[in-house]
Amino acid sequence: MTDYIEHDHTGDGVDRKGFLKCMAWAGTGVVWALVGGVPKSYALSSLATMTPAQKSEIFFAQISDSHIGFSKEANKDVTATLQLAVDRLNAMPRRPAFVLHTGDISQLSKASEFDTADQVIKGIKTDRVFYVPGEHDVLTDNGAQYLARYGNKSAKGYYSFDHSGVHFIGLVNVMDLKAGGLGSLGAEQLDWLKRDVAGLKSSTPIVVFAHIPMWAVYPTWGWGTDDSAQALALLKRFGSVTVLNGHIHQTLQKVEGNVRFHTAFSTAFPQPAPGTAPSPGPMTVDADKLKSVLGICSVTYVPGAHTLAIVDSTLDGDAVAAGAMMAGMNHNASAKKKTFPKLPANNIGIDNFAFEPKALTVTAGTTVTWVNRDDVPHLIISTTGKFPNSKVLDTDQQHTATFSAPGEYPYFCSIHPTMVGKIIVR
Repeated sequence: MTDYIEHDHTGDGVDRKGFLKCMAWAGTGVVWALVGGVPKSYALSSLATMTPAQKSEIFFAQISDSHIGFSKEANKDVTATLQLAVDRLNAMPRRPAFVLHTGDISQLSKASEFDTADQVIKGIKTDRVFYVPGEHDVLTDNGAQYLARYGNKSAKGYYSFDHSGVHFIGLVNVMDLKAGGLGSLGAEQLDWLKRDVAGLKSSTPIVVFAHIPMWAVYPTWGWGTDDSAQALALLKRFGSVTVLNGHIHQTLQKVEGNVRFHTAFSTAFPQPAPGTAPSPGPMTVDADKLKSVLGICSVTYVPGAHTLAIVDSTLDGDAVAAGAMMAGMNHNASAKKKTFPKLPANNIGIDNFAFEPKALTVTAGTTVTWVNRDDVPHLIISTTGKFPNSKVLDTDQQHTATFSAPGEYPYFCSIHPTMVGKIIVR
């Protein structure tokens, strides 16, 4: 653990000669680098010619979106696929110095789910695992249980550390989500980030890791962060910035100036490519294809270079270029909107990440019932605090509220805040 220096922004004691290198799991694949700002791929088979010193320069890996507790059609055994991800990490030619988990460890924030994840993840042959929360990890108690387990001694869950000349920043963008909005960092965290990087040299490579993407992948589905531009402005002076995220369960990359964005595979289930389906959510593929659309990520940094090379490897052992797995996956999965039986009067279905109907008009004294018919949990919150919020609603669970006074009662899902609705009482 001597390579870790937390919150040391003076540069003293950091091994500036350290190399950060990753290797493939097995077989052929692709290493990504940037040449003149353009992504360029290199066959992993070329790594066979590396010297012993170069082969020892393995750095770190990323896993994401394990969703322990999920057991529906898209993947009935997410613990097994997380274990396979761990096996792939342990099959590397040399163990990574540490692993980043970019959120959604659990499905419903249950202690038993975290316990199961811990039992599997502790099997990774690495010095340490660093975490940031996903929205599924903070569904109850305002994330207190998550923070106690994985908060890295941070009261809010965001923190930084230094390793081998690189400054790592773990951000939290899944708390205090607002109706109709995206992920959010908030003013307090942005102020902390400003102070965190203030003493760093502009030549320091920066790696940011968070759950929801820090660029607008697809705002219609909530795939972005409202105030990410303010965070990225604080990092503009640095020559090399890499942002690693999860949440969308697929590999996508974007390069914008000095910043390279990368989203990672899930170890649990895939989601559709942006805009190719009526809504996000677990996507069912043929059983023999599942391991080809789940995976892990490892990252290379060589001092003197301006970018980090990123390798995404599927759980069936192949390494792939960003986004490549989606083209093949969509041929094996349905993008059709799921249909549901008609609900009784004064019922609202939560279908395909939307409230149906979005606006319901009732008379005073009516009891309204919400029924979750999605494969993921939802949490109904009154925007104005005028009716009781729901508990976390898993598939087929219901929430009821009685509306006695005329008026309008807007609400949203605090897990997926682009989902909004309204009760109109006459």
